[in-house]
Amino acid sequence: MNIHLFWKRRSKSASRGSIEDSLHRERFFRRVRPYAYLAPALTSMAVLSFLPIAYTVYVAFTDMSLYRFDKYNFIGFGNLVELFAGPFSKVFLPVFTWTVVFAALTTILNYALGLFLAILLNNPHLKESNVYRAILIIPWALPGTIAILSWTGVLNVSFGPVNTFLKMMGLTPVPWLTNPLWAKISILLVNLWLGYPFMMSACLGGLQSISAELYEAADIDGASSWQKFKYVTFPMLMRFSIPLLISTFAYNFNNFGMVFLLTGGGPPRLDTSFAGTTDIMATFSYKLTLQFYRYGLAGMMSMVMFLIVGTLTLIQMKLTNAFAEVD
Repeated sequence: MNIHLFWKRRSKSASRGSIEDSLHRERFFRRVRPYAYLAPALTSMAVLSFLPIAYTVYVAFTDMSLYRFDKYNFIGFGNLVELFAGPFSKVFLPVFTWTVVFAALTTILNYALGLFLAILLNNPHLKESNVYRAILIIPWALPGTIAILSWTGVLNVSFGPVNTFLKMMGLTPVPWLTNPLWAKISILLVNLWLGYPFMMSACLGGLQSISAELYEAADIDGASSWQKFKYVTFPMLMRFSIPLLISTFAYNFNNFGMVFLLTGGGPPRLDTSFAGTTDIMATFSYKLTLQFYRYGLAGMMSMVMFLIVGTLTLIQMKLTNAFAEVD
């Protein structure tokens, strides 16, 4: 009898232990499962993003180049000093200035034109507004690379259709891509043509989200069209426009494709062969790496771009409450 009770208790404790073990395993797998699902994505990010960034940061603090690939030295912030205060600053600072001017002007022009067209399309008295909207959005629908390469032909000095038309009208052809000033204007115009549809769509969505009661109250107060725009439309649009403008500026700050495909950074500068008159930091860094093999300087310039764009991105995410927890 005692032996029977002993084995019965032992079997109960064994079954209780097996149940607890299975519960522990289930809890463990429940905790590990999300990380297992994320593992492929995290591995890809580590290999394709984090490792190149870490290596770029490492190279930025050296004097590595093609000619010192195996015998480079750590120079600390020497490359940063070289860019902003050393002899190379005469090459870099004009590029940095044009990058900021290009990003700022592109953002302002795209937003201004997009807002103007959005206000026209939002007019309830405009007939066939959907047709106009479809036509105006065509530049956004085209592949950007093909569109930019097409513009290089359109603006060609010798046989481009724009200069051909000017000659037919008895006017002097414009050196769109061969004159430093006109090349910068060409970049701004082509980027405006490619960028305004996005701003137009964003502003149109913002306009349609503004309550009609605000305009009714403005009409009761006898406000003019300009006053309604100044005191109702524009302030309401700014609530979502500021993060949009910041993100657009950050994007254009690194708009490599526009400059590289349209002008290649040219026309050449007279004071240096390292950079052209329309080079921005992204294209200049590319040239330093693949044409002049100054890996350390290019790495430091990439870090400067990363810090600027990263700061702008954090500001944009803060303004849009991207870090806010969702209940």
